[in-house]
Parts: sequence; structure tokens; C-alpha cells
Amino acid sequence: MTQRESSNEAGSSSTMGLLVLRALGALLSYPRQEMREALPEIVGVIRSSPLIVPRERDGLLVLIDVLGEGELLAAEERYVDLFDRGRGASLNLFEHLHGEGRDRGGAMVDLKRLYERNGFELATVELPDYLPVVLEYLSCRDLEEAHALLADCAHLMRRIGEALIARASPYAAVLQALLVIAGGKPIDATSVPRARDRDENLDRDWGEQPAFAGEPLSRATNKSVADPPASTADST
Repeated sequence: MTQRESSNEAGSSSTMGLLVLRALGALLSYPRQEMREALPEIVGVIRSSPLIVPRERDGLLVLIDVLGEGELLAAEERYVDLFDRGRGASLNLFEHLHGEGRDRGGAMVDLKRLYERNGFELATVELPDYLPVVLEYLSCRDLEEAHALLADCAHLMRRIGEALIARASPYAAVLQALLVIAGGKPIDATSVPRARDRDENLDRDWGEQPAFAGEPLSRATNKSVADPPASTADST
């Protein structure tokens, strides 16, 4: 994601506290070598952020240790197995709302337009509703907008988090941290049934319920995304 020079950069210093969102998005991104090399910097951001409470910080540090150990190919295979096979843990938010339905395309167009209206253009092959992309965008905005958007899509993040907990994945720590930043409670891991194996179907109950509170994306203002670093994009 690139920021157009014509966009309003006033208050950019106030977004520095949201750098942790970019760090969390990086942890959810495909584990390329560049991401591994950035892990020490990500650790520093997470340790210093007032938005990360101690319990969630501990879980994130465990995930970082896992991402940094072993062969890179093994980490890549785990990632694909977890996020790219089935919808249960998909990081594309609108997939949890619309599946592959026609309405998903319209929602993504609206989200892309919101990015553009606020001075950002996608510079990635990922879709606009890819959670790391959303987090990168919010890391460049203000706390009020970030909190509102994350709160609006908290139930979708909770669904992803539960799928990750069911698979005993340390990636669940990122969703737990995001839920807390959104002003909610983390998932009670003891209440989530464990998957018997990686092929268990975690894709139940896919009703087309509203994903975000407030007005539709087509009428959203700069204060939030009404419908819901990083290796996905480079912001300037």
C-alpha cells in the first residue's frame, strides 16, 4: 500500500503508536525471509506498545520464536496449510461474510475506494480485505478510526481466532491481541473444541449476517471503514 503525496499527512506522528498494527499484520503475512529478518524489530515494537497487554504479549513472543526457528520452507508449509486450505482460518475478512458470493466483489470495491479516498493505493497482489492489508492501512490512520474498524469486525476476527485455537496454532495470539485492542475480551481458549486433525471441517455456519456496524462502505467517511509490516505492502 502506498500513500499518495497529495494525501493529508498532518498528525502523522500521532500514528506512531499504531505501528504495532503493522507489526501484527507482518506476523500474519506469508513468512518470507524478509519477515524473519524483521522479527527483532517486531519484538521491539510489541514490547514497547501500550496497546499490547502482558498476557497477549507473551503469546505473541511465543509465535515470534516459532516463526524464527527451523527451516523457512517448513514455516511456509505450515502457513499454507493453516491459512490457505479451507475458509475456517482465512485472513480475507469478506470471505467469512460472503464466501465466494457476488456481494463479496462489491464489498471489496467499496473498501478499495475507501483506501483511495484517504490517499492510499494498493501495491500488493493481496485483496483489499486481507487482514494484514487492513492492519497496514490502520497503522497509518488514527487511534479512533483503528479502534472503530477493529470493533466493527471483531466477530470476524473472533471466528478466525477460534479456528486457530482449535488447531492449537500460536498464530491465535495475533487475533487475541487484536480483539483486546478493539476493546473486547480475548477468546476463552478452554471453550473452543479442538480439531481432531488438520482436515476437520471448521467452516460451519456461514450465514450472510452483517459484518460491520454503521453505514455501508459506499457512504463511509474518513473516520472508519464501515463494511472491515509488513510484507504485504510498503507505506510511505
